[in-house]
Amino acid sequence: MHWADVIALNLSRRGTKHIVSTGITPSGEFHIGHLREILTGEMISRAAKDAGLDVDFIFIVDDADPLRRVYPFLDEEYSKYIGHQIGNIPAPNAEGKPDYERFNENGWNYADHFLNPFLEALKTIGVRPRIVKNLASYQTGMFSECSKIACDNADKIREIIERVSGRELSDSWFPWSPLDSSGSLEGVTVTGYDFPLVHFIDSKGNKGSSDITKGEGKLPWRIDWPAKWAWIGVTCEAFGKDHGASGGSYDTGKEICQLFGYDAPQPLVYEWISLKGKGAMSSSSGNTIGPMEALQLVPPEILRFLIAQSKPSKAIEFDAGMSLVNLADEYERSCARDLTLELSDESLSR
Repeated sequence: MHWADVIALNLSRRGTKHIVSTGITPSGEFHIGHLREILTGEMISRAAKDAGLDVDFIFIVDDADPLRRVYPFLDEEYSKYIGHQIGNIPAPNAEGKPDYERFNENGWNYADHFLNPFLEALKTIGVRPRIVKNLASYQTGMFSECSKIACDNADKIREIIERVSGRELSDSWFPWSPLDSSGSLEGVTVTGYDFPLVHFIDSKGNKGSSDITKGEGKLPWRIDWPAKWAWIGVTCEAFGKDHGASGGSYDTGKEICQLFGYDAPQPLVYEWISLKGKGAMSSSSGNTIGPMEALQLVPPEILRFLIAQSKPSKAIEFDAGMSLVNLADEYERSCARDLTLELSDESLSR
């Protein structure tokens, strides 16, 4: 039984309707490492549908996340946008500078600049998830209920995170990160809470208030994630080994989502895809092979086979040389196998 069928079997024991989720922050160029996230979720969805389950496969775009630093492919002009949500800042032009003209004309933002080519690559591979954009979800009130519960239970959530993760939170920590008057999440200190307003003081000493029902800020990651499970109704999610580590964000999320009246989804932790001789791929460092670039090397079915043939817990090393040729040969041999004959052969089925 394929690993995706095992997950589908587990899901069938939890009911007949499911939402399988994947999620990525478009901080830079998408790479084939991201394909493991998306294709793992898609393969689970496909297996669940084959098992007769009603499945909605979604891709959450974390465009409410801030720009964390000026990445190597960006001009220093982006330093003024550090801390600003990537769905609210200009996309880079060919020189890595903010493209103000396109941003002002049609809202072409940083997140979409990197997201759209990836979505086109997914279509080529035959993957069409339902897209959920985090920034719009905050702005339209989809997070409002969970945000209120989180702010009302700040002490409980602090206890969960400190106990499960083993790290101490600062005295100024609060389960809501407000946007200051310039649109930055950085350097903002919460001074009080009176629903629906979170009061704060920014790095320049300016005071302000953030309305949690209007998306004037966001939940920190360890709360944002279980909040998404709850309001979307996620029942299964594949995620990287960093989130699945002991004391990681899945472990804290399992307990926090109980406050939202929801059970954590069925998890599936996957290993990284690395470039041979270069280590793990990273959008922010530029150590990548993009999906479209990979599709110029091999057809879509070979990329699928690369992910499908390995258990999610096994690391994959991507080699653009002879290993790809060997992989294509292995794919052809697999397609040529007569599984009906093999299953009927007792000597092969023992």
